[in-house]
Amino acid sequence: MKVEVCFSPALYPFYSETNGKIVVVTDIFRATTTICAALNNGAKAIIPIASIDEAREYKTKGFLVGAERNVKRCDFADFGNSPFDYTREKVQDQEVVFTTTNGTQAIEMACESDILTIGAFSNINVLAEFCYKQQKDVLVLCAGWNNKFNIEDTLFGGALAQKLLDKGYSSSSDAIEIAISMWKEAQPDIKHYIDRTEHIKRLIANNLQDSVEYCLTEDTVTIVPIYNKDTKRITVL
Repeated sequence: MKVEVCFSPALYPFYSETNGKIVVVTDIFRATTTICAALNNGAKAIIPIASIDEAREYKTKGFLVGAERNVKRCDFADFGNSPFDYTREKVQDQEVVFTTTNGTQAIEMACESDILTIGAFSNINVLAEFCYKQQKDVLVLCAGWNNKFNIEDTLFGGALAQKLLDKGYSSSSDAIEIAISMWKEAQPDIKHYIDRTEHIKRLIANNLQDSVEYCLTEDTVTIVPIYNKDTKRITVL
């Protein structure tokens, strides 16, 4: 079994042979962390969509909607893109429509994968165990920022890849070597390593840095969110 990392959705077409693979979409700051938090707090399902117009339409139909663009909550939405928005009191047993700048775009791009799952530091160990039990190749798709590389998603890719390599996976790709090298450098003080990133600066500029520590903390949830191609919803395995 092999593990691979795709640094950006713009590169995903070059990894388009995903038959029989698990594709793990990750957007650490903050979409995939938020999806894990919402489902862990009892949301019945997350409905990921790419379009703001479609999100508005769902809102008129009475759905709860989480919507964010360029780190800011959209004015019509019930929630933004913070994991702290989706409390159990608000989302228990509810279907939540969700659209973000990068994460839901990546999900839509990979929606035809055999198995599409959601990865974050918050569920990294249960996710690694899930992948191993499936005995399938794994591709980590980093959501990045507007189709560009970013550090935090690549760090997650390196961290998950290292866990899978430790379980017997293999990889000879340059992308994996880079991602794991970054992860090893960051591990002693991941918060300090992350402080130099573009996205941290965006969050700070908009006074949204409160979720950073949570987004970088491993194993705050024990769920594996899976995308269902038939229902177009993400639910807990």
